[in-house]
Amino acid sequence: MERITQAERMLIGGELVEGGSGEWSISVNPATEEPIGRVPVATRDDVERAVVASEKAWPEWAARTPMDRAQVMNRFADAIAARADEILRVEVTDTGNTIRPMRMIDVPTAVESLRYYAGLGPDLRGETIPATRDHIHMTMHEPYGVVARIAPFNHPVMFAVARTAAALAAGNAVIVKPPETSPLSAMILAEIAKEVLPAGLFNIVTGDGRGAGDAIVRHPRIKRIAFIGSPVTGRAIQRAAAEVTVKHISLELGGKNPMIVFPDCDPEKIADAAVAGMNFSWQGQSCGSLSRLLLHEDIHDRVLKAVVERVSALKLGDPLSETTDVGPVNSEVHMKRILEHCAAADADGARKMLGGGRPAGKQFEKGYWVAPTVYADITPAHRLWQNEVFGPVLAVSKWKSFDQAVEMANSTEYGLTGAIWTNDIRDALRMARKVRSGHLWINGASMHFLGVPFGGMKTSGVGREEGREELYSYTETKTINIML
Repeated sequence: MERITQAERMLIGGELVEGGSGEWSISVNPATEEPIGRVPVATRDDVERAVVASEKAWPEWAARTPMDRAQVMNRFADAIAARADEILRVEVTDTGNTIRPMRMIDVPTAVESLRYYAGLGPDLRGETIPATRDHIHMTMHEPYGVVARIAPFNHPVMFAVARTAAALAAGNAVIVKPPETSPLSAMILAEIAKEVLPAGLFNIVTGDGRGAGDAIVRHPRIKRIAFIGSPVTGRAIQRAAAEVTVKHISLELGGKNPMIVFPDCDPEKIADAAVAGMNFSWQGQSCGSLSRLLLHEDIHDRVLKAVVERVSALKLGDPLSETTDVGPVNSEVHMKRILEHCAAADADGARKMLGGGRPAGKQFEKGYWVAPTVYADITPAHRLWQNEVFGPVLAVSKWKSFDQAVEMANSTEYGLTGAIWTNDIRDALRMARKVRSGHLWINGASMHFLGVPFGGMKTSGVGREEGREELYSYTETKTINIML
C-alpha cells in the first residue's frame, strides 16, 4: 500500500495518537480503487479524550486578547500555506477532485479564512441598550467552549480549516471529524496544528459517522456543532443531539439549485456559465451546484446545443493531470447512487443528451467514474427535478412566463443557491425576491466571496457561514444589567 501521509494519527490534546480501537480505516484512490493510506477508527473514549483536552485548552485561549489569538491563527495560516503543495496532492488523490481548481480554491480559501476571522476577532462586540433611564443594560459575547465541525468529503481541508476559523477567533476549542472517505489530508493538518497551536485547542478524530460522528453529536458537553452534508444526515444529527441535550447546530445541506435564464442573454455565454455552475470539475459534488438549468423557450434550443457541445468536450482522466477537466466521484457508494438517479431519469422518459453511465474506455473500467451527463425536457414531475443527485448530472428545462419560472424554481424542498441571468436589472431583482434560496447570483455562478454570508433556506439548512454572522454564531450572548 502506497503511504502518502507521514503521521497516520489523530490529533488529541496536542499529541498524534492512534485510536483506542486499534482499528484502521483504509482510504482508496477513487480513480483506481487502490489503497493509498489509512487513518485510525476513533472510539467514544477517543472523542471523550478530545473533549477533555478541549475543555482544558479553551479557557486560556478565550482569556487571550483578540489580537493575541489573531497572531496564533495567522501562524497557523502560514504553516498551512507552507505545505500547500503536499496537501493539494494528497487531497486530489483522496477525493478525485481535479488539481487545477483545487490549487486555486481549497488551500487558499482555508488560509484566507483564517486570516479573515483573525482580523475580525477584535470586532466581536456587545452593545448597550437604553431600556431604562436610570440603569445600564449591556450585552457581551462569550465562547461556547468546546465546539465541533463535521466536515464533508468534497473539500476536506478547506472545510476543516475555513469553517473552524470563526470558532477559534471567538475563543473556542475545536474538534474536527474529517470525512471517512477522504480523511488523509487531515493527517497533514494534524501535524501542522500540533506544531503551531496550543495543545488541545484543535483536535482531529477520524472514523465514520456511526462511531466518531455519533459520539460527537451525542456528547453532552459539546454544545455547538456545525455540519455540511446531506439533509438526511442533518436531520439525524438534530434528532440524536436532541436526545441528549439542547445544542446549537448549524447545517449546510443539499441543494437542487436553479439557474434561471431570461431570453435577452447570449446563448454562448450562458452555456459557459451553466457548465461552470454545475461544477463538473468536482464531478458535480457540491451542494451549491446549479443542477437545474431553466431556459426561456426563445433561447432554449440554442443554449442546450451549446451546453451539450461543451460538456461533451470535457476531458476525463487522472485528477492529478493539469489537462484533466473531470475526475472520478468520491466513492463507490456515491457512484452507484448517481447511476441510480440516471436510471430513474431514463425510466421517467427524460431526454438524455449525453452521459448517464460509466465512460467508455479501458482507463475507466476501474475507479468510480460517471460520465458528465445532460438531460433535457425535465419538468417538476420528474424525480431528477426533485432529487439532489450530488453528481455530474445537469437537468435542463424550459419556461415561458415569469410566474412559471418562479414556480418552477421554487418547486423543490431545497433552497440553497440559485442564479439569475438577464440584462434587465428589474427582472433580475424581481426574480431574486421571489426565489426561495439563501444565496443568489445575478449574472454569475457558483462563486463564494469571503465575508458574504452563505447558507440555505427550506431543507437546505439553517445558519449562515463565511461572514460576520458565523463569528457570532460561535458565541453565547450574556446580558448584564447594572442597577444604578
